[in-house]
Amino acid sequence: MEQLVNDFSPGLFFMQLFIFGVLLLLLSKFAWKPILNSLKAREGSIADALQSAENAKEEMAKLQADNQKLLQEARLERDKLLKEATDIANKIKEEAKSDAAKQADKMISDAKNVIEVEKNAALKEVTTKVAELSLEIAEKLIRKNLSDDKAQKALAEDFMKDLKLN
Repeated sequence: MEQLVNDFSPGLFFMQLFIFGVLLLLLSKFAWKPILNSLKAREGSIADALQSAENAKEEMAKLQADNQKLLQEARLERDKLLKEATDIANKIKEEAKSDAAKQADKMISDAKNVIEVEKNAALKEVTTKVAELSLEIAEKLIRKNLSDDKAQKALAEDFMKDLKLN
């Protein structure tokens, strides 16, 4: 440091000051403006990039909201379809139960009709058998009672009395 103080030359100092001033003038004239312009351009491109990023972020938020809305609508549609399918299935079950009940009622009614017809046929057959048996019994009784002449005459007289009264 001491050497610098001892070697000080005012001419060299002014020459260096002059060269520095010229250099400063040249830099301000030719380099300073392009450097500032490039810095401003870079600042503008950074601002544009930040704005684009912000726009992209907003667009992504909108897309996510739209996706959520579509997802919600799809869920509602799915629930609606499931409810309709359940309702249709229940309706089909109820119709099947109703048809089965109608068929069962028809089968029971048909069976009752068949039973009634068979009952009537059985009653007719029993009535016919009873009548046949009654006639056979009556015939046997009449033959037994009318086997002799006295009984035949008494019966004929009874019939005559009934005829005269009528």
